[in-house]
Amino acid sequence: MNAVALPRVLAAAVVAMNVAAPALANRESEALRAKGSAQIFNLDRDLAVDTFRQAIAADPDDPAAYRGLATALWLSITYRRGNMTVDDYLGKVSKPTTAAPAPPAEVADAFRDATDRALAISRRRVEQNPKDADAHYQLGAAVGLRASYTATVEASAMGAFRAAREAYDEEEQAMALDARRKDAGLIVGTYRYIVATLSLPFRLAAYVVGFGGDKDRGLQMIEDAAAYRGDNEEDARFALILLYNREKRYDDALRELKVLQTRYPRNRLVWLEMGATHLRAGHVAEASRVLEEGSVLFAGDTRTRMFGEHAIWALKRGTARAWSGRTADAEADLRRAITIEGRKWVQGRAHLELGRIQLKAGNKLAAKPDFQAAIALCESDNDQVYADEARRLMK
Repeated sequence: MNAVALPRVLAAAVVAMNVAAPALANRESEALRAKGSAQIFNLDRDLAVDTFRQAIAADPDDPAAYRGLATALWLSITYRRGNMTVDDYLGKVSKPTTAAPAPPAEVADAFRDATDRALAISRRRVEQNPKDADAHYQLGAAVGLRASYTATVEASAMGAFRAAREAYDEEEQAMALDARRKDAGLIVGTYRYIVATLSLPFRLAAYVVGFGGDKDRGLQMIEDAAAYRGDNEEDARFALILLYNREKRYDDALRELKVLQTRYPRNRLVWLEMGATHLRAGHVAEASRVLEEGSVLFAGDTRTRMFGEHAIWALKRGTARAWSGRTADAEADLRRAITIEGRKWVQGRAHLELGRIQLKAGNKLAAKPDFQAAIALCESDNDQVYADEARRLMK
């Protein structure tokens, strides 16, 4: 993973940590923030936007309410771009694509307004009481949200890096003032993990400007945040799902996914990630079961879908069917993934699986065009690992 990818992976890991957090808000605002968080986790983003606006009206001085609104708006942009899956952040599809559409101006303006308000309120609280751990936590979360948006939407790695350093410092200060604040360890632990995965020159540069490293310590801090009875417990679980997949700790990732599947049954992407994780783990039968059931859930869900989501479901189910020996059904899914609108890496991987099917049947000549298409499509969407796999199989 390179330095450009660092803030993007962080964004995937901590996107939800900005939804709701302990703050000096009134009870009505707190209840509305909790409702908005549940709506986001259940993929009801439009409802969440309205709920967080109600929370702001109930307490205009609650920075977490503004962050929640900003996060719901940000997710609407991410939905349009189709980069909300673990696959996007496993080091395979880690760079922004050149075709990413610009966010709607009104959504971008609303996001900036909400984050500006959260930052202003949080900075004022820190100035008024520098020893207040929660004030530092709120400021770190607001700056971290701005950093993640800058990296993922504006594609400005340098701007995100500067903001990320401030977020890291503020959350460390929160833990120094109150060691019980394990929730502040979510963003610090995530940065520690990611810095430790950088190449040596980038890692040394991160150390020089003040970031800490150590993957094991970083993971432990995120696990502590997930075990902490705070408002960002779920956020830490989402972060762990990504990082456990990166570490090939698939059973641990599946454990967290099961918890979230139970708590947020309307989140069809949790089903998708569970099936994908079973595939990475080689649990073909269980992957097939989960993806078959999830596909029924997906088909019956009339809410707005992520860009290219239909193609991803077809790819994952088709892959599970191919690995299970259901060749005809697999081919139908994989060809659907190629022909419907979706990300190039999804189409590339579908061609790769079709090539595998042909190769397994002994049809080397028929497999070659699929492998060639897989190489071109995957490389066009920064999915180099699968492009290299297609090259290997084509030989």
